[in-house]
Amino acid sequence: EVQLVESGGGLVQAGQSLRLSCSASGSTFDDDGIGWFRQAPGKEREGISCLSRRDGTTYYSNSVKGRFTISSDNAKNTVYLQMNSLKAADTAVYYCAAGTCAGGGSVWYVIDSWGQGSQVTVSS
Repeated sequence: EVQLVESGGGLVQAGQSLRLSCSASGSTFDDDGIGWFRQAPGKEREGISCLSRRDGTTYYSNSVKGRFTISSDNAKNTVYLQMNSLKAADTAVYYCAAGTCAGGGSVWYVIDSWGQGSQVTVSS
């Protein structure tokens, strides 16, 4: 199992941007997909983005498509989530994850590892 550590969360105003980072470590990092979930208070955990390390394909949920961009620096074993045009509804704990991406709007098929989470709060 790969170890994942998020950073970059914080408090921002609506309309502003924030970039999250996730550093991966471990000797068994063999998952194709790496990306992000989020969980808002009182809501279920939502898969929002996944990146295939095999071919670079990216996947996004409808709730973030067009505003968030996932990218990676494979040499540093780091994945990023650039979040633009943030809304109050984006307030959540954001979790880095590793597993298998899914198409058809599902974003994720299976999760093998989770980060501890990073709080993002968007004020209006």
